[in-house]
Amino acid sequence: MHQLVYITVTVFLASFGSSVRGNRPYISVLGVNNGAQWGQWGMLEMCPAGYYAAGFSLRVEYPIDGDDTALNGIRLHCVNTHTGKTEFSDISTAMSGVGSWGTWTDPIWCPCGMLMSFQLLVERPQGNGDDTAANNIMFQCTGSDRALVGMGMSWGEWGGWSDTCRGMGICGIQTKVEAPQGSGDDTTLNDVKFFCCD
Repeated sequence: MHQLVYITVTVFLASFGSSVRGNRPYISVLGVNNGAQWGQWGMLEMCPAGYYAAGFSLRVEYPIDGDDTALNGIRLHCVNTHTGKTEFSDISTAMSGVGSWGTWTDPIWCPCGMLMSFQLLVERPQGNGDDTAANNIMFQCTGSDRALVGMGMSWGEWGGWSDTCRGMGICGIQTKVEAPQGSGDDTTLNDVKFFCCD
């Protein structure tokens, strides 16, 4: 039964495009004040109705001999709150704009509950040096004192914690990503907002 419901939702979304996933009502927006300055905000991407983010993975370019970009993307792993994350037919993903480089890490899951707040690790502008902007992210989950730290890079400084979600938890994402700069200095992901639903 659960698998049939998941397939129906997937077909519906494929038929109408990702903008449909941005129409889910949300009750609050989480942001931080240390995001970097470059790039444009991508589309808001939501978990399907009834799903909330219980895990995440990152697209990371690890150090190269050249123009480093560090954190390129963030993917939310959303679970059906009626079944939990153990039934993989009831997991969906939500992802806004993503940079062009790097590989995806394995998902990191809340030990219990949902993603509720976050911190962002951001490198300050380097002047004539190599800018990377956002490098890593960590989340706090409901029902747990342990922060979930992503497998990103370590350049920069951690900002403060965002507000904590009102409602069930994080249900959507919007990222600020700089497009490829050609022969210029690439930074890719600069900032992120998360959306909370009842």
